[in-house]
Amino acid sequence: MSGIQIVTDSVAYIPPELARERDIEVASLFVRHGSEEHRESEMDIDRFYQGIDAMVDDAPTSSQPSQHELESLFERAAQAGRAVLGVFMSARMSGTYDGAVRAARTVKSRNLGFECVLVDSASACSDEGFAVLDACDARDAGATLRECAQAAVDAIKSSRFLFTPESLAFLKAGGRIGSVSALLGSLVKIAPVLTVVDGTPATFAKVRTTERALEKIMATLKEDMARCGGLKRIVVHYIGDRAPAAAWAREVIEPLVGREVLVQPASPVIGVHVGPAMGLAYECMEHLTGKLTSNAPELAFSA
Repeated sequence: MSGIQIVTDSVAYIPPELARERDIEVASLFVRHGSEEHRESEMDIDRFYQGIDAMVDDAPTSSQPSQHELESLFERAAQAGRAVLGVFMSARMSGTYDGAVRAARTVKSRNLGFECVLVDSASACSDEGFAVLDACDARDAGATLRECAQAAVDAIKSSRFLFTPESLAFLKAGGRIGSVSALLGSLVKIAPVLTVVDGTPATFAKVRTTERALEKIMATLKEDMARCGGLKRIVVHYIGDRAPAAAWAREVIEPLVGREVLVQPASPVIGVHVGPAMGLAYECMEHLTGKLTSNAPELAFSA
C-alpha cells in the first residue's frame, strides 16, 4: 500500500471497481427528489435518468458530503500514517472542496504529522476524474505527494469538457439563464455547446441544431488533439438516454480517435441542473488553451 491516499468525490464518476483497484476513496454527494434522497455513489444512474424529462418542473436538488464523512476519510488515512491527496469538483460549483479544506484542517489539528494537499479540479464529471487518475498514475510510479498534486494540476490544464443540452428548459428552471434567453433558444433552435471555464459553466459556442453542436464538439476535439500532442483520455458523457451517446461514440468519435471510447453517464448532481444532454470530456498530452484564464482559482492547497 502506498503512503499516499487519493480521495475524490462522486461527481468525478470513478466506478466502484476502479476505485478499489486504484485505491481511491470516494466521498459521495447526494441527490434529493421529492421525499427520496439518493447517495450518488450508490445510485442506479441509468434508472434515475429514465425519468429525467418529467423532472423539469420538479427539479431534484443536490447536496455535498457531510463534514463527518470528509473528516472520517482523512482521519483513517492519518491513523494509517498515510498522506492524502484530494481532488474535488470545482469550488465554484459546489461547497465540497471548501468542506474538504475544513475537514483537512480539523484532522491535522489532531494528527500533527498529517500531510494533505487538496486540488480544486475546476470542473466536474470525467473532466475531474482525469486529474484523479493521473494523480494515481504518479503515485503508483513512486511520486511524492507534491508530484502527485502537480500531475493532477497538469491534467486539469490539459483537459476539456464540452456538452450540448437537448433544450434550455432545465437551465432556465434552475435560474442559470433568463426566461428571454430560454425562449429565444427554443424559437430559433439555438443549440449551445457548453463547457467549463475557470471552474464555472460557460457557453463555448452557439449553433442552430443539436447536429451542428455535436459537429462543433467533434471539430474542437480534433483541433485540440492536433495542437496539444494528441489524446490521452476520452469519455462520452450523457444525461438521459444512453443509446444516442453510445451510437455517437461508436460511429463518430471512435473512428476519429482510433480507439475504443468509454460511454458513461454524467454525474446526476450535474445532470439535474442541465437536463438531457450529450458531450465529451477528454484530456490531451499537453496543456490546452481557454479552460483556465488569469481569473482561474488557485488549484492546490496544502493543509
